Amino acid sequence: MQATVGSAIGRIKKVSTMDEFLKAAIDEARAGLDEGGIPIGSVLVLDGKIVGRGHNRRVQQGSAILHAEMDCLENAGRLTAADYRRSVLYSTLSPCDMCSGAILLYKIPQVIVGENQTFQGPEAHVRSRGVDVQVVDNAECVELMRRFIADRPELWGEDIGEEV
Repeated sequence: MQATVGSAIGRIKKVSTMDEFLKAAIDEARAGLDEGGIPIGSVLVLDGKIVGRGHNRRVQQGSAILHAEMDCLENAGRLTAADYRRSVLYSTLSPCDMCSGAILLYKIPQVIVGENQTFQGPEAHVRSRGVDVQVVDNAECVELMRRFIADRPELWGEDIGEEV
């Protein structure tokens, strides 16, 4: 399956296969789980190359904000507005309100979501703002989260700001 990115001037650019980048995000999610954290991973792709990767590190870093997408963007470092506008963000789970805000702020035009069965962020709002959000319903992403939520419901509730 091929993913495309529309640049700010309307060009369409082919990038590597979606599966390759989603696999990298899943690898990040597994790294987070191995560290005792929440298994959500993300990668930022620019011109067909991964320029940032991250995973949820709230537990590991004692952070209030290090969701996978935020960690990924931080690890990508400073990019230009033009760079963000031709990038694709991959996440194993539907981005929450905070992470969706970063997507909108930087005008990232496309987000590929591994799954939104266990949690769905404000996808409709993000789409209404012009972002191409594609949910691929990846079975591995679903299983990682279902298992984690069953094993650690209190930690999951903390991560999404809910009481359990």
